[in-house]
Amino acid sequence: MKHELDIFSNSTALVLLIVMFVLLIVIGLLGNVMYGLAQVKYKREKKEANASKAGMLGIVLLLLAGSVYAQDAPAAAAAEEGIAGMTYTTFYSMLFVLGLELFIILTMLLQIRLMLRAEKAVEVEEVKVAKESSFAKWWAKLNAFKPEEQEADIMLDHNYDGIQELDNRLPPWWIYGFYATIIFSVVYLWRAEVSHAAPNSIEEYTASVDAAKKEVSAYLALKGESVDENTVEMMKDPADIAAGKANFVKSCAACHLENGGGSVGPNLTDDYWMHGGDIKAVFKTIRYGINAMPNWQNTYSNKQIAQLASYVESLKGTNPPNAKAPQGELYQPAAK
Repeated sequence: MKHELDIFSNSTALVLLIVMFVLLIVIGLLGNVMYGLAQVKYKREKKEANASKAGMLGIVLLLLAGSVYAQDAPAAAAAEEGIAGMTYTTFYSMLFVLGLELFIILTMLLQIRLMLRAEKAVEVEEVKVAKESSFAKWWAKLNAFKPEEQEADIMLDHNYDGIQELDNRLPPWWIYGFYATIIFSVVYLWRAEVSHAAPNSIEEYTASVDAAKKEVSAYLALKGESVDENTVEMMKDPADIAAGKANFVKSCAACHLENGGGSVGPNLTDDYWMHGGDIKAVFKTIRYGINAMPNWQNTYSNKQIAQLASYVESLKGTNPPNAKAPQGELYQPAAK
């Protein structure tokens, strides 16, 4: 049996209509946001703005058409009840409109997100271009570059294999730097050469060399290497003598024998010496070498050479068998 159905007297239908109306308001608000974004974009790209606006209007018209249909459907539908007091046609039509509205809302949200992302990218690019432009202006101002269209005004008649010469002025940074050096030179001349309030270049160099020498001496003293041919003294520590003997056997025994009696080289156990017999002379001979004898300063440290010289000095008077005949002059230590 058929009877007319009043859609506003059905609670389910009324709830669906309210939800449809709320979604319609949401669509209207999102459409307004899209229209605002399209207006911003319109300033950059007119065509894209018009396309966005036309697409938005098409969506709104589609929504209105669906809403009208949703409101007319209950009146035209048969009064026969199907679901929740409504006919099947009315119920499914309202569900279709709700689904369509949700689809439109999701589509608009996605579109808004894409538009915001594009807008942000454009803003970032504009900031980058603005920075590059400001830097280019600053660089051109600092160097006083002539624009390309004005180069004809400063062109010279010189031509080198097709390369033309411009009469450019020196850039401002170079000129101001030159002025700064003049000011600095006047101040330096007054302080270093007139008032003597500061050391001049020669005094600075001398002070630097002296400081370096002190640092080197302190470092060598810390390592025990500060000894040289002017300051060396006989080392009597058995450990130093043993170290000197080890190096003597390794480097000197080939010419002087292990006992110092002499072979190719002279006898080191007697009182006759060819280049001086005191500890300083022996140290100097070992360090710098002489005639056919090599120098050992690049092989041994100063301390090791002092140990070698002390060991050689300790060989005096040992009288090894088959010692070589005396060579050189008799050495007599100076009386203390």
